[in-house]
Amino acid sequence: MPGKLDPAQERLRLEEMKKYERQYGPEVRVCGIDEAGRGPLAGPVVAAAVILPREAEIFYLNDSKKVTEKRRELLFDQIQEKALAWGIGIVGPQVIDEINILQATYEAMRQAVGKLGLEPQVLLNDAVTIPGLPYPQVPIVHGDAQSVSIAAASILAKVTRDRMMRQYAKLYPEYGFEGHKGYGTAAHQEAIRRYGPCPIHRRSFLGKLLGHVPESGPAGEAPEGVL
Repeated sequence: MPGKLDPAQERLRLEEMKKYERQYGPEVRVCGIDEAGRGPLAGPVVAAAVILPREAEIFYLNDSKKVTEKRRELLFDQIQEKALAWGIGIVGPQVIDEINILQATYEAMRQAVGKLGLEPQVLLNDAVTIPGLPYPQVPIVHGDAQSVSIAAASILAKVTRDRMMRQYAKLYPEYGFEGHKGYGTAAHQEAIRRYGPCPIHRRSFLGKLLGHVPESGPAGEAPEGVL
């Protein structure tokens, strides 16, 4: 049947994606870190940290952008079941506006590592070096497609953020968050022009679109319980 998974080929692909992890002994706790949501106009940035057993075999594990939404949801559960430890960090739009998206991303990553419950010994990061962490770090360009640990983190981060954006869509249905997840699609930009920013929009991202940066304040606070 066309497109049917070949287990032998899939195992070879996954073994290739363990090349960075294999540089360390099996007793070394290697942690993959990735984020979702640096680019959108609305919503939080979410990071995940994952320590997988070295022998873990999770078919279809890959960069979250290369996996369908349905498959990501299945992988999310498998990763959490098989991981030695995992943690998720979330930084909301108000903090993004205050400290900028790069610093907010670093903060989400530090939160994720802090929630592991198991101390990592090496961090494999998707293309960044995270300030303020005491562990050796290896930044890998396109790491979510090259390392099983980073790929697992990318799945956890992406699914967590997408679920949050679907919840936001129920609170603010006029923006269509369930579809674009806060990214700057034409329809999303038109909704912002028509209705103005809602409490989860990143005001620092909207200056070019609106010709000015909307003032922050009570109207800019994300609802409790969602972040």
